[in-house]
Amino acid sequence: MSQSRRRFTPEYKDEAVKLVIDSGRPVSAIAKDLGINEGTLGSWVATWRRAHQHEEEPLSLSERARLKELEKENRELRMEREFPSKTAAFFAQRHQ
Repeated sequence: MSQSRRRFTPEYKDEAVKLVIDSGRPVSAIAKDLGINEGTLGSWVATWRRAHQHEEEPLSLSERARLKELEKENRELRMEREFPSKTAAFFAQRHQ
């Protein structure tokens, strides 16, 4: 039986690596989700890390958690700021 090799575009590889780097999830989990070999994805990630080793360090788990908290707070504050003006506009239209 011959097994043909799958070819992946550079864009696909970049997106797969980005999933690993940005999510902090294990290579094995993402490889399973994408339906690709864990070793293949691990190789892509290792290549990317060697090429980008002098760039900014990725966020730690606690830093990512804090960033998510701040993003949530930002969304809530934005909604609080916008909601009164939308409510006022709604009632102004109804009472004209």
